[in-house]
Amino acid sequence: MLDPTAPQLVVNSRTLYFSWLPADPDAVAALVPPGLSPRPDRQVFLNQYVVDDETQTSGFGAYSLTYLGVSLLGVDAPGGLNAGGWWTHYVASSRLVREYAVARGAPVFAGRTRIEVTGEDLLAETEIDGTTVIQARCRVGETGHAISSGHHRYFTRRDGQLLSSAYPFVAEPVAPFEIESVEFLQRGHPMYALRPANPLTIGFGYYSPRSSFAYPGGLNVYRAPAPEPTRPLHQVPASLARSGLPSGS
Repeated sequence: MLDPTAPQLVVNSRTLYFSWLPADPDAVAALVPPGLSPRPDRQVFLNQYVVDDETQTSGFGAYSLTYLGVSLLGVDAPGGLNAGGWWTHYVASSRLVREYAVARGAPVFAGRTRIEVTGEDLLAETEIDGTTVIQARCRVGETGHAISSGHHRYFTRRDGQLLSSAYPFVAEPVAPFEIESVEFLQRGHPMYALRPANPLTIGFGYYSPRSSFAYPGGLNVYRAPAPEPTRPLHQVPASLARSGLPSGS
């Protein structure tokens, strides 16, 4: 088992990452634990990626992974460009990756992710127990000279404590890029609560055949700030209000 406090590096993964507005905002909000707040629009994010060769990682080996969750309010990643996110599901093909993620508090499932590009058509599928649970279809172009880089911030929970880490990334997105459909195919699975609204409303997104990122070292405990005390409203005594005298008289 890998040490969950050790950093890990992944380079040149094939990555589809995007977000949408959900069909059931209340169900999405209910997945966020106390101490964190979902965005007012209840935005959901999804990352499906494939690491084709063991030489692309510092210790994970080759694997595929899907994670999804809820975008958060007030806990942005470093730089302030990307909202923090609460992981609700984390589907990994590798036992080694699953053990590492469980030790970091991730809500882990065993499963596989497949990304196929034929011409301009991209098909990404996530399966659990041999059954496809998520299917995304996109129109994609070629990689150019543009680079997308920065940090993501994700939250998990372990032993009753919220954990927070910032994940640096560098990606080479394709252009053009368009999400055509996102389907959650198993009504009985807990993931179904995160399904997109109809019509599909996309927040952000890209596909990159070369996306690199790091799992940071350490397990950082997040302590939610205490709510500000409610100040009692000043009330004018009824006798003064009736007399028309100012309350300071």
